[in-house]
Amino acid sequence: VVDDGSTDGSGELLRNRSEIRLLRHRVNRGYGASLKSGIRHARHELVAIVDADGTYPINRLPEFITLAEHADMIVGARVGSAAKHPTLRRLPKWVLNHFAQWMTRQPIPDLNSGMRVFRKSVVERFLNILPDGFSFTTTITLAMLTNNYVVHYEPIAYHPRVGRSKIRPIRDTLRFVQLILRTGMYFAPLRVFLPVATVFFLGFLVTLSLDVYHGNLNERTLLLLVAATQLGMFALLADMIDKRSG
Repeated sequence: VVDDGSTDGSGELLRNRSEIRLLRHRVNRGYGASLKSGIRHARHELVAIVDADGTYPINRLPEFITLAEHADMIVGARVGSAAKHPTLRRLPKWVLNHFAQWMTRQPIPDLNSGMRVFRKSVVERFLNILPDGFSFTTTITLAMLTNNYVVHYEPIAYHPRVGRSKIRPIRDTLRFVQLILRTGMYFAPLRVFLPVATVFFLGFLVTLSLDVYHGNLNERTLLLLVAATQLGMFALLADMIDKRSG
């Protein structure tokens, strides 16, 4: 159990429990930072993580561990009425999930589930780029899929959450977009930059056709060509660096 700088006395309650191994942060460092501390101190190859808010069926962890014999990560894909997002968050979640699926070229039933079992040796490869905040689970999902690790999704019942959610739809949606773009540029640069370069090149062809028709080469046409060329070269260079570092 990781006590992330709690101020409600929960850490003190757990300190005297001999069956619990307690890791403590002096200050609150974030959800992802707590998970990374737990992963670093794990003594076994298979590591299980689960949110301690009572929404996940912890009793199914033994089943997940068995499934992990044939995969690098098992993800609990949330189903049921409690797993549905409020209307305000539904559209952004849909857009982000489909963008992530397009980037990874794989279906993703649950992008940021908080119940997982994975191999420590695999996740340790990405610890230096995994964020300290709530986007940890999203990042590890994208990191493993874009690096061709085997990820298995197991449907689980998701229970209603007690208490107030800390999610802020507008702020967190913007952060998720930033996260997916950043992760995409890191792990799948061609999938991010090449479509943008293609749009600029198509714009160049359109303006070039108009310039030829009017008999006058416009500066805008040259700028579009330069932008398309630079973005295309940047995408290829980033992809070469990614393949070499991998």
